[in-house]
Amino acid sequence: MTAAVDRPVALVTHARLFAGPPAVGALCAAGFQVVVHDEAFASAGAREAYGRAHAGVVVLAEQEPADIVRAANAWADRLDVLVSNDACPPIHEPVETADPQGLQDTLERLVVFPFRLAQAAIPHLRGRQKARVVFITSNRNRLPLGAGSIPDIARAGANALVRSLGIELAPLGIPVNAIAPNHLASETYYPRARFVDEPAGRAYIERTVPAGRLADPAEIGELIRYLATMEGSFLTGTVIDFSGGWPVGIPPPADPA
Repeated sequence: MTAAVDRPVALVTHARLFAGPPAVGALCAAGFQVVVHDEAFASAGAREAYGRAHAGVVVLAEQEPADIVRAANAWADRLDVLVSNDACPPIHEPVETADPQGLQDTLERLVVFPFRLAQAAIPHLRGRQKARVVFITSNRNRLPLGAGSIPDIARAGANALVRSLGIELAPLGIPVNAIAPNHLASETYYPRARFVDEPAGRAYIERTVPAGRLADPAEIGELIRYLATMEGSFLTGTVIDFSGGWPVGIPPPADPA
């Protein structure tokens, strides 16, 4: 069903995870009609609960990338901004003993899903005056850790996708950029109970991150809002480090994340 919408439409994926909550909040505040996907929204109860907590946000049941984009565009007959917010529990296991299925599953979530999402969205973004694409990836490749080959491979692939897609869409005036966080406060990777409330976790962050703290979600929301609303389109194919100055030197040998 198509609704009459006289404002830009932004699609945010995995809205409950990682940078999803601040993305939704920042884009709503910026005047977007926000449409959201999340794996939990396959449940009608989860959709209804999220909708009650986020008035005005359109909650989709669809799960396949092409279906998600189709539903988002069909709702208002337009799609202006895509925020591909991708997260996956990291598998830390030496290559020698790692299960290849873990690599396959991680690639599916962090590379194949956003690839298919972008592929489906491009025809709808094409021709929009201020179409923008924002990926939420990771800065972990700046300092790979032992036994981290699976998430490192996947995140490197996602960042490569951003650079390639930036080249492809530059002639259309559609900027494609990524924010690559590490040490972002979120229940997905750095839950409060472990890294804020517990003294050991808090001390780990203080000695590992030059900023001495986790990033406030509102800070990444501010950057998402900028990339979604910037006037120019020359900034494209960029992976923006968002890690409070990390990395500096060699981290402690046992990374609790």
